Amino acid sequence: MSEEGFEEPHPVRSPNLKTLGRIWFTPMKWPYLAILIPILLAAFFYFYPQIENLFIFFPQRAFDSAPESLRLAYEDCYFTTEDGKKLHGWFFPGEKGQPVILHFHGNAGNISHRLDLVQPFVRKGLSVFLFDYRGFGKSEGRPSEQGLYRDGMAAFDSLVQKRGIPPDNIVLHGHSIGAAVAVEVALKRKVRALVLESAFTSTRDMAKTMPLFLLLYPFLPANYNNLEKVSHLLVPKLIIHGEEDEVVPFSMGQKLFEAAADPKYFYPVEKAGHNDVFLIGGERYFEVFAEFARDATLARRPGQQTRSGSRPPFDTPVASGAAAGG
Repeated sequence: MSEEGFEEPHPVRSPNLKTLGRIWFTPMKWPYLAILIPILLAAFFYFYPQIENLFIFFPQRAFDSAPESLRLAYEDCYFTTEDGKKLHGWFFPGEKGQPVILHFHGNAGNISHRLDLVQPFVRKGLSVFLFDYRGFGKSEGRPSEQGLYRDGMAAFDSLVQKRGIPPDNIVLHGHSIGAAVAVEVALKRKVRALVLESAFTSTRDMAKTMPLFLLLYPFLPANYNNLEKVSHLLVPKLIIHGEEDEVVPFSMGQKLFEAAADPKYFYPVEKAGHNDVFLIGGERYFEVFAEFARDATLARRPGQQTRSGSRPPFDTPVASGAAAGG
């Protein structure tokens, strides 16, 4: 007792490292593990779509350039998805009656970063429609797999319903994750042709290429499953892939081509990476693309050959059918 008659407080002792070690590393009994592990797994798979979105999407709201900077004639477009999201795009008119390219961009930035694609296509007479997914640029909402599919469908429908463009005059062009959107639209809408560029097989296969997900990938869902879907598409398909793609392995482009149903054509671009295929490919890239877009309907004709040794229905160095090899 102190002079005032109160007991002096005991000094507070900090736990030593040995005590902390016993707390943190005491083995958990199996009944608790049996309960905890399913809960953790259920939580992981429940929140996995949100986790995946964090690793996939890098949208940008502000535009870094505008069509005026390239002196491109265009129309500002707004349209609404089936779930009520207002989306924004730019329509660049080409020659009347020529194919219209509906472009589905990748996972980052916005349509202002795709303007370099437009001018060469318009010079060849093709119209181009660029639009932003939900959460990108001026488009409302937040991106997700099903959301992107709805956006792609709404963009296609706006061309048909608002502009009166025949479905069989629309060529879908998907780059990277945009290829998955293009594939989904081609499954549900009648289109002229499909171009897949720098496309992956599925997000689960992509996880296998990332050290962070290497151990988890066998348990992950195969979202954006282009490999499974492409075999059901009977429209003419042109698959383009840079041989030095640093993001999506070149082998994935080859696998997509092998799995795809005829008619199909494969165009490897030497020394090209993931985002510079059209830059490295140069004028030849746009020639291949434009010729395919114009002549794709020839591949639908009875007796059109797409087996090994056959010639594509356009004058390009593109491999057709099994001629592309592994």
